[in-house]
Amino acid sequence: MVLVLDSLTTAAVLFIVSSGLFMIFGVLQIINFAHGAWLGLGAYATVVTTALGVSPWLALPLAFVVGGVLGGLTERLVVRPLYARPLDAILATWGLGIVIGQLITLAFGRDVQMIPALMTGTVDVLGTAYSAYRLTAIAIALAIGLGFVLALERTRLGLTARAVIMNEALARALGINTARVRLATFMLGSAVAACAGVLLTPLTSVDPNMGVIWLIGCFMLVMVSGSSVRALALACIVFGTAQVVVSTHVSPILGGMTVAVLCALMLRLRPKGFAGV
Repeated sequence: MVLVLDSLTTAAVLFIVSSGLFMIFGVLQIINFAHGAWLGLGAYATVVTTALGVSPWLALPLAFVVGGVLGGLTERLVVRPLYARPLDAILATWGLGIVIGQLITLAFGRDVQMIPALMTGTVDVLGTAYSAYRLTAIAIALAIGLGFVLALERTRLGLTARAVIMNEALARALGINTARVRLATFMLGSAVAACAGVLLTPLTSVDPNMGVIWLIGCFMLVMVSGSSVRALALACIVFGTAQVVVSTHVSPILGGMTVAVLCALMLRLRPKGFAGV
């Protein structure tokens, strides 16, 4: 039972952490390599709220606002001029991520910081005492996935975003302000990524480069998922389970490499990944 629960909660964490990157890639078709920096900003929002002595849950709205504002500035000043040059956009966001990491280091130092858990205690699951917070991560992942689906199918922004994904030139000809859609998507994706950083803090130590550890895995998961929420969820479940199995029965070090290696292998054998599944 513990192995099953660990697999489900690992898949949920992977989905939460990948969701912001997935959102930006799905509409803009650009990989945001500053994603790791947004995760770090969210984690340090928790450091700030903890230092102020207020509830660490208040870090979520703080991270959402900071991530959204900085994401909007990034899209407007860095990414927008490079939409026609996606490789340059990747390099620009990579450089931006390094800069943000250095700014975090200047502000908070290089020391690793441990943050009190957002939620403590255990829950009995079929006779197994399991972390309440890790189980909460499953509910959060389901809420994010449902939010994606509802936003794409039931909101004006979602409908216009789908139009931009399918045919941006036609959407522009029909009067859709594609620049505004891109800006809103980048801001929302960055805000979600910052919130994911907050949710990571009970599961890992906080340091200025913590987002880099998650970046490659997120990048590979998004690549095998295309622009499908269902494909991303399936990829997280399959590769998250593989990571837990390898970490438990072989080596935690190899387990940390499992997602990236298996995603790369899938892209070699099936270039479209889980898209269309």
